[in-house]
Amino acid sequence: MNKQELTACIKQRVLQLGFDACGVAAADILLDRQESLRQWLNNGMNAEMGYMARNIDKRLDVRLLVPGAKSVVCMLISYKSQFEQTDGIPKVARYAYGNDYHDIVRAKLKTLLYLIQQRLPECEGKGFVDSAPVLERAWAIKAGLGWIGKNGTLISKEFGSYTFLAELIVNIELEYNKPFERSLCGSCTNCMQACPTNAIAKPCVIDARKCISYQTIEHKGELRGSLHGWLFGCDICQEVCPWNKKAKPVNHAEFTPIEDILSMTKDDWENMNEEEFNSIFKHSALRRTGFNGIRRNLKYLSEIE
Repeated sequence: MNKQELTACIKQRVLQLGFDACGVAAADILLDRQESLRQWLNNGMNAEMGYMARNIDKRLDVRLLVPGAKSVVCMLISYKSQFEQTDGIPKVARYAYGNDYHDIVRAKLKTLLYLIQQRLPECEGKGFVDSAPVLERAWAIKAGLGWIGKNGTLISKEFGSYTFLAELIVNIELEYNKPFERSLCGSCTNCMQACPTNAIAKPCVIDARKCISYQTIEHKGELRGSLHGWLFGCDICQEVCPWNKKAKPVNHAEFTPIEDILSMTKDDWENMNEEEFNSIFKHSALRRTGFNGIRRNLKYLSEIE
């Protein structure tokens, strides 16, 4: 099997595993991201996320993260569905409607590597899904999957920005896609205008210190400013994006919403005890904030809003 055939076979397997798009890039150093990353960190826009300032060398060069790496297989899977929360209830970001995507996507990556190794035993690699020093959006651009929107998310022409990204970094040479070379946001500034906390410092630059998503999930101290009804995460900048309005819902069974999330009122959340929370959300991304974090956010919503 030559390089082109192997690449086509891998992409076919990726789609069979339930991903929606796949591209491949050569594993090399991301020199074009070095200055912007360091400037973002130097300006303190990572807030309390100290881990973002660690392993900079590995973030810029995946060959230091995965010795022998030659190719980065980039994948995306849409989580946009027809499901919506009931109006007027505490809001949860769409990506957290169902079970934790980390667990779901990680299992797919493990299967993908196994399938490749069945054909090519000498292949070694490692899968990543938003949990290691990998600049996922930069790699997705290099693999031709989309561009960085002004709200800092990767935007796909077909699937918008409601997507999970994943990478399988392997020690074999493959056929590489052309990078996505330009933004298709044009003059649109919907996301910048809609962000109620002005967290989009400038196009493609997000100040986490002002971001509602950061406040409700990563931040451990006292909350500040209005959360605008968001209990966990925030989708405002994505809701107003024209590319998300064009994107068709893709109803992956693995991301079927936890029924309670779609309809739980403020009273329902307030009356829930920790045991019930752990039972209902045992496989949910809400575990990252945890019961006490959700209680803090809920209390703040009640007091401020």
